Amino acid sequence: MPRFLDEPKYDHGSLPRIGILLINLGTPAAPTAKAVRSYLKQFLSDPRVVEIPRALWWLILNGIILNTRPKKSAEKYAKIWDKEGSPLRLHTARQAKLLAGYFLQAGQADIQVDYAMRYGQPDIEGALMRLKTRGCTRILILPMYPQYAASTTASAFDGVAAAAAKIRNLPELRFVRNFHDHPDYIHALGQHITRHWQAHGMPDKIVMSFHGLPRFSLERGDPYHCECHKTARLLAEYLALKPEQYVVTFQSRFGRAEWLQPYTEATLRELAGKGIKTVDVICPGFVADCLETLEEIALECKAAFLSSGGKEFRYVNCLNEDPDFIRALCKLGSTHIQDWLAIPAPSATEQAASLARAKSLGSKT
Repeated sequence: MPRFLDEPKYDHGSLPRIGILLINLGTPAAPTAKAVRSYLKQFLSDPRVVEIPRALWWLILNGIILNTRPKKSAEKYAKIWDKEGSPLRLHTARQAKLLAGYFLQAGQADIQVDYAMRYGQPDIEGALMRLKTRGCTRILILPMYPQYAASTTASAFDGVAAAAAKIRNLPELRFVRNFHDHPDYIHALGQHITRHWQAHGMPDKIVMSFHGLPRFSLERGDPYHCECHKTARLLAEYLALKPEQYVVTFQSRFGRAEWLQPYTEATLRELAGKGIKTVDVICPGFVADCLETLEEIALECKAAFLSSGGKEFRYVNCLNEDPDFIRALCKLGSTHIQDWLAIPAPSATEQAASLARAKSLGSKT
């Protein structure tokens, strides 16, 4: 097998382009046990995701988890699966398409946008090669995680590095580390929630639920916990919320270790027990609806709240294709590539000279 991937055909007369690659977590190809098993094997084999000694974890993963969890997870995926496919993939694809449209409307037609999943398809390697085929010599990597975590953002960077190791002619690469406190992101969240309240009224309590991580990640220096709380504080300030009107929680525990607290489901049960009748649950750590938001929050946590005495549970969907969010992505991307945009395009004379030099050296393009 060749060490490097085949390079796309190079045309000496073409202008270099800028690429933006959106990366989200991933999804199985179908809501079936077989597809989920393949996805989970890739996901849970990542040492960024599970920090357990490899030999021990290999036995647990292959001996227990991959033999028991795929069927249960497939049943959950089936509850939220769209007729066109995975909600996460559909939303991410639409976000990429809309972002490309925003750049086109702004007169920046040479900015190419694509998307990939860290686990599953479409993969990072294929997306990078597609951007190279479109003439992109500079690519901005934009993980779709507002808050940085080693298990998500850093893992996305690992995926890019692994793909880059197979590319002979590497493009210039840049990475967006986080955008948890970006003003346009907070504005998009705030406006999204405000519209929800205009339609349905204010709840008794707002629960801001973020994806959970093992507590040791915080103790070992991961900034995720702090960035989640900063997002929540800025959003609360934007919405003019008092401290007693909202609570920050963490969802999706896995295994027996202590995770970041308070836990979302336990908090919802506690709120219902204290007489809170109406809650709105938002997930500011997700920019696209997925299994965690549509099944775990909108279905499981709803059932937990209502069965504990609550009367009305309202899940506020993720930003998805919200125009304010797409504009925020456009602003975020533009900020990171503004010096690339300032580089003047070669003149017609320079292009002709370059093509002549190439032909003199035996190039057929």
